[in-house]
Amino acid sequence: MTQTFIPGKDAALEDSIQRFYQQLSALGFNIEEASWLNPVPHVWSVHIRDRDCPLCFTNGKGASKKAALASALGEYFERLSTNYFFADFYLGHSIAQGDFVHYPNEKWFPLTADDTLPHGILDDRLRNFYDPDGALRAGALVDLQSGNKERGICALPFTRQSDQAVIYIPMNIIGNLYVSNGMSAGNTANEARVQALSEVFERHIKNRIIAESISLPLIPQTVLDRYPGVLAAISRLEEEGFPIFAYDASLGGEYPVICVVLFNPANGTCFASFGAHPDFGVALERTVTELLQGRSLKDLDVFTPPTFDDEEVAEQTNLETHFIDSSGLISWDLFKEDADYPFVDWNFSGTTGAEFAAMMEIFRRKEAEVYIADYEHLGVYACRILVPGMSDIYPAEDLLFANNTMAAHLRDELLSLPESQWPPERYLALIERLDDEGLDDFTRVRELLGLATGRDNGWFTLRVGELKAMLALAGGDLEQALIWTEWTLDFNSSVFSPQRENYYRCLQTLLLLAQESGRDPAQYRTAFERMYGAATLASATAALRGKQCFAGLFTIDGDLHALPAHRALLAAYEKLQLAKRRHWR
Repeated sequence: MTQTFIPGKDAALEDSIQRFYQQLSALGFNIEEASWLNPVPHVWSVHIRDRDCPLCFTNGKGASKKAALASALGEYFERLSTNYFFADFYLGHSIAQGDFVHYPNEKWFPLTADDTLPHGILDDRLRNFYDPDGALRAGALVDLQSGNKERGICALPFTRQSDQAVIYIPMNIIGNLYVSNGMSAGNTANEARVQALSEVFERHIKNRIIAESISLPLIPQTVLDRYPGVLAAISRLEEEGFPIFAYDASLGGEYPVICVVLFNPANGTCFASFGAHPDFGVALERTVTELLQGRSLKDLDVFTPPTFDDEEVAEQTNLETHFIDSSGLISWDLFKEDADYPFVDWNFSGTTGAEFAAMMEIFRRKEAEVYIADYEHLGVYACRILVPGMSDIYPAEDLLFANNTMAAHLRDELLSLPESQWPPERYLALIERLDDEGLDDFTRVRELLGLATGRDNGWFTLRVGELKAMLALAGGDLEQALIWTEWTLDFNSSVFSPQRENYYRCLQTLLLLAQESGRDPAQYRTAFERMYGAATLASATAALRGKQCFAGLFTIDGDLHALPAHRALLAAYEKLQLAKRRHWR
């Protein structure tokens, strides 16, 4: 077999691919290569997924087909090992009561009587970082996956690199603030750790450059000439009408980061891609392949124009948009002729062990503490690395104001609504509770509750505002029901099926008619049937009378048997739980 070695990898691509596939098959995962893209020379990307649970998917990128596939499979192990595929979902009553929810080495800290943070979680530095004002309550740190307040706070062990002490960090904090940043899998521990730390640098420096509107130095042509594959990709993009700027984003040689920006003159927009690695050439290649990961050339018209509004560029919401899909705003100042830093022909490369040491030295100089959790239960080394103050994707105050468990206490109540028979005032009181608890009307209820609903039902598109329309109908408050029905048509109809949009138009008409005391509804029945259909009219009429108010919804039990998509997710998770029980060290 041909052996293909690339910088930064401790095994041949062919060996990695074969090993990854064998391990996934042994674990019971049925992986398919769902789509490939090769829009320009030396830029490949692939989308892989589990045939049995399409919610478990990853994307890989690389300068060759094999490199992209190895990347995707490595990321698959990264997300299985760290449980990231399941980070946004409630795992149901059974797993919440199991011998462990996340890992066999997790530790549970009972909630305190006064709701203060219990002893044993975090260290002094982390407590000061996450809770500088002492406002964080223990109850807010129950994890989304278990929602088990009776067990308390589930915390995972991380090794503090400065002294190798084991520190327990709540899963709630990890999921809310770090999401997928700083995770990696690889052929060896050092290879994976270098990749994870590179990702931390990439995103931290990207945020700093964007937020501070830093102008970067261009990479000289003589340096680009060393990398003919990258040059070929850039040349093809420019031939297709997309001017490319390749920048040194190391901020004077301090960090191993590259930035490549694509302009789209056809619509005046731009897209900045960032990449990092101790090897300059690897970082440059990653930045260019990231530019086109999952995109064909016709997908390069969805970004935003550069702006002179540096305050808007620096807003946290804009930086979060850059993390999600890189479509946020960028300042024109990035492209100034006079750069804020000189170009540096930097190089931190060596063996993966030497590269890990070099990157840790950068964090030491910056007085940034690094916390690492290692995972080898799937037969492939993976890690999750946290660098508080550098690897956070969301600010610490989100634990107070945007915690992913803020509606968890409502889960059982909301899931039982379709078959409920409460007194009318209880439905109206629930609307007030939704307001009092500050739940955004635009938020999807499935995301609040951690549900994989599938696309073929009302739970998939249900937003808090639409839920209020249903509750107002059930509570007999037709004036409030009209307000929220019109809100729903304004803000949610674009994602409705034609049948569901038709239902809400019919409901709106009936609610408007109900305001007209001088009109006899019977006079309009035939016209309404012709306009909306007899079945839709009957359904909307029933809702108006306080019956079947939760159209398109169905009751969901505590172990989510009513949701096939969620059950597929839980089946995938059980494969991981089995592997943990068998192979945990």
